[in-house]
Amino acid sequence: MTARFPRRARLQKPGEFKAAFERGSRLNEKWLTALVVSSGDPESRLGLAVPKKAVPRAVDRNRIKRQIRESFRIRRNALPAVDIVILAKGGCLQATPEQLSDVLDRLWSRVVAKCAPSASS
Repeated sequence: MTARFPRRARLQKPGEFKAAFERGSRLNEKWLTALVVSSGDPESRLGLAVPKKAVPRAVDRNRIKRQIRESFRIRRNALPAVDIVILAKGGCLQATPEQLSDVLDRLWSRVVAKCAPSASS
């Protein structure tokens, strides 16, 4: 397993983000919202949206994005083959790195549970 965050694991095109915002199902946590949409790719991909209105300083936006990317990179192999857009909310600026990490862990678990095949089928 490589320790990189390769280009194929990222959402890059505006159409990919648009699809997630239009068709994706929302999973809300305290400081983050995940938009999850199925994709044709064999592995999960991540897109980030940290708005300037929610996190005004660039240094803080970059820190939050770095932490989300690292969490995704570590758990990427356990996630289903879906496109995930993480949208930061205004309160995430007050979260400590440990709190944000806990929220991300809960969010990844919810993504796995949502995309898991149901037992009845």
